[in-house]
Amino acid sequence: MINLKPHHVNYAVRIHELASDPLVADALGLVNQTLENRLEFIQKMQQGEKEGTTCSRLVFHNHQMIGVTTLMYIDQQKKSCHLGSWLGVPYWGRGYNERAKCEILKIAFDTYGLERVFLGARTQNLRSQAAQQKLPYLRQHIMHDYPEEHQFLEEKEQQPCILNVVEKDDFYAFLNIAR
Repeated sequence: MINLKPHHVNYAVRIHELASDPLVADALGLVNQTLENRLEFIQKMQQGEKEGTTCSRLVFHNHQMIGVTTLMYIDQQKKSCHLGSWLGVPYWGRGYNERAKCEILKIAFDTYGLERVFLGARTQNLRSQAAQQKLPYLRQHIMHDYPEEHQFLEEKEQQPCILNVVEKDDFYAFLNIAR
């Protein structure tokens, strides 16, 4: 069972342990991160939530923190945001990523009233792309439909990226829940 919980400094060491694995750190573009950096990250996520621009949650499986999933750049005018997530290496390939994304998408659509959530990935990050392709409610390769979002993502990442989207209606149609 997957649960999402708000960030708390008590989990800084666990975040540091999981995110320090080179396979995770490289995918996230994190180099030479310290425990202090993790505490700053938690504070940044908490501040972003207060401001309404971010909603980041710790991902738990059987009471064990296994990763992070985040709604970023929440824009109430556009009714959209971007979604980023990562799991510790021991938890890869077990279906946790899809379940965590499903839970954070419910927050995006129900709590924040958003209509679409963008998921991007660096073109070199094949693992992230493969994880996104497993989402049955995802519209893939929508770079031409949303050129501003694609440009924003590539400028943020400073490298070529792909862009996908989850639309609220598609998500709830998949779950067989009328909205």
